[in-house]
Amino acid sequence: MYQPHKTTGAPSYAVPMCRVPSGLAMSQQKRNEWRAQSGMWVAGAGRRDVHVGFRGRFTLVVPSRVQIQLLATCPFLVFVDGEWIGEGPMRWTDAEPEFQMFEAALSAGSHVLSIHAHYEGVETRLLRQQPGFIACDLVGGDYKAIAWRASILGGYASEVRRINPELGWIDWCETGQTPRGWTDLEFDDSAWPEPLRPSLPMASPRLSPIELQRPIRKNIHAIATGVFTDTFGYDADDPPAQFFLRDLEAHHGPPQGVWRRYDLGRVRLGRPSFRLELPAGAVVEFSYSESLVRGRVSPWITLSGGPSCNLDRFVARGGEQEFLPTTPKGGRFLEVHITADPKQIRFLSENFVERTFHGEPDGAFHCDDKQLTRVWATGVETYRACSEDSVIDNPTRERGEWIGDSLTIGLENAAFTYGDLRLFRKALRQAAQCARSDGLVAGLCPGTVGYLSTYACHWVSAGVRMWQLTGDSALLSELFPQAVKTMKVFSKALTAEGLSGDLGWAFIDWGYVENSGPSDMGLNMIYLGALRSMIQWCHAVGESSSEHQADLVRIEAAIRQYLRSAIFGPKDWSRIGLQRAVLALRANLVSSEQIAACVAFIKSHFLSCFPNDPFAPHLANPGTAQTRLITPFFSHFALPVLWEHGEGEFALKQYRACWGWALSQGLTTWPEVFDLRWSHCHQWSGCPTWQLSRYVLGLAARQDLGSNVFDFAPIPVSLRTASGRVPIPGTRHGVEVTYRQDDGRAYWLIKAKQPIRIRVDGQMVAVTDVFEHSVPYRVL
Repeated sequence: MYQPHKTTGAPSYAVPMCRVPSGLAMSQQKRNEWRAQSGMWVAGAGRRDVHVGFRGRFTLVVPSRVQIQLLATCPFLVFVDGEWIGEGPMRWTDAEPEFQMFEAALSAGSHVLSIHAHYEGVETRLLRQQPGFIACDLVGGDYKAIAWRASILGGYASEVRRINPELGWIDWCETGQTPRGWTDLEFDDSAWPEPLRPSLPMASPRLSPIELQRPIRKNIHAIATGVFTDTFGYDADDPPAQFFLRDLEAHHGPPQGVWRRYDLGRVRLGRPSFRLELPAGAVVEFSYSESLVRGRVSPWITLSGGPSCNLDRFVARGGEQEFLPTTPKGGRFLEVHITADPKQIRFLSENFVERTFHGEPDGAFHCDDKQLTRVWATGVETYRACSEDSVIDNPTRERGEWIGDSLTIGLENAAFTYGDLRLFRKALRQAAQCARSDGLVAGLCPGTVGYLSTYACHWVSAGVRMWQLTGDSALLSELFPQAVKTMKVFSKALTAEGLSGDLGWAFIDWGYVENSGPSDMGLNMIYLGALRSMIQWCHAVGESSSEHQADLVRIEAAIRQYLRSAIFGPKDWSRIGLQRAVLALRANLVSSEQIAACVAFIKSHFLSCFPNDPFAPHLANPGTAQTRLITPFFSHFALPVLWEHGEGEFALKQYRACWGWALSQGLTTWPEVFDLRWSHCHQWSGCPTWQLSRYVLGLAARQDLGSNVFDFAPIPVSLRTASGRVPIPGTRHGVEVTYRQDDGRAYWLIKAKQPIRIRVDGQMVAVTDVFEHSVPYRVL
């Protein structure tokens, strides 16, 4: 079944789940008591980019499994008796702070809980800027009280460089000034003062519904090594320039140090963990990049919107020492430069620890076309790389929870590859919690908050889609008031010609060119989809949809008038443009006599664009706006329209041509667009994964119709064989599907290890073991 693509020599990164304890609901009073008793910070640690250490000693009377509650307003690493057991925080909103829970099985006797907090003091994509604050307590075990000590950690220089404007700070540390072994039980912290006990006004915290994989170091091996000499500047003049401009063949005199380069197999978010033996004063620098630039790691991050510096720097105290950056960074390639006498440098262990939410997928897909199988698997690896405490756009540049990215392609890919959809439930809630004052849900949150009209529409549609996938009607009821407020924002802006006014950024697609006239019809068509979803939402929760029905009539009339004024014959679809043609066909607004011409235009447009046409214009940067372009993102909307209008074979050819082009460039995760100058890992580019599972295997969860219910609507294609597994949302179980095509017929065999029901041709069929289905086959 599923075989993840592996680069030669790349290690496997499967990590077992770190379980979050259940049954830990707290009363409102108890939550407030916990916060008031355990909040702490350090005097003088209010400046930006400061590292703080907390040590809490306690003694267990008997061996116990303790549960560590931790709430923080800044990134942290947590250790028990010197062992790193986890990190945080999970991103949260002011309306709903979240504490995390870590488990540790401990012996009777003395123990120490240590927290390395990095107070950034700036707004990032993960969290807004807040005062420094840590709250920590233990649940379980017979102990008296935790004796806390705290201190600013020496050696860390402040504000040397930010990773980029979207993220926090690099590590720049003179490790000899940081207390040796300060996380260990034996460390003498008697000189450390007790922490301050600030009171931070916030809502009562709740247990985070999300947990990451527990940190497990995985050994990595260098793909290239050598010695170097410096060629540029003082250490802090321009750190990334100094790193990149080093002469890695030491042409400029005796070698000043050693370098090693590593391929992590695919883009990953994480941190190196190297144990080295070095002379005092040796400088260790780690740099990360998604691709190699002229054969080497580049410390800059493309399209950051400002200066970037994707590296960390440490000065060794001397002897054997572990180097572990506090902030995870993204990249596929890692390079370490050690400035010291090469004869005095010893590598004792080289590891990488990935920050991720998902393990191996629950879903699977395999077919007789090896390239398509690889395309499916690469979509899974890209989604995994972009899944931490939220589904993010990219592990390197932003780590942003963009609602229209995650709740469209991300949600569909997760539904067909994992049974666990908690990240999307969290995204729906956080977008609502970060709503604009007029009621429009956020399109980017919860750190930096942004408002996009189209993403607010996608949020409404995604609420109904989550209900279909999970049957969670309680979530629909919870979010319904916010959905009503969001739709009222659009209703107030609705005119006879469509939407007008300041509704936020109307992101349709990169390269999108608006139509002439007073209203963007791409936005209107996406709003139409949200209205239809809102009407379903109303019916599901037993509320009136009359206002939305009235708005639906008005917006449909405006769109139809636009189409009538632009379409006079089959060749006129080029005036409409790809995005509006797709959205109109998707909304069933194309007249029956024009459907064939619309489909033909969409196909011809795809074929006229790169990478189908190698001489076509490229999407060089986000400022490019011209019609002869296609993107992986909008293919999420365009290719299903073709599948459902008899063009499945064309869709398969696009997967081979466009996503196959990316594979031919050596990528192991999908690029942001069909141009290698953008990010090389973007989960929104993975639509072939869910589409292959949905249309070839044929099953799609519909738990709004009942527990373990699936729609079954497969589409025969020229593949001779295919097989796979479709997850049952909310479980680690799946339904096995086998497809074959023979003797003019297509056959599907469905095997379920637990009872399911499938809706096929309008009929509900109970399946307790095996279900077989066949149809006449022909390549359309």
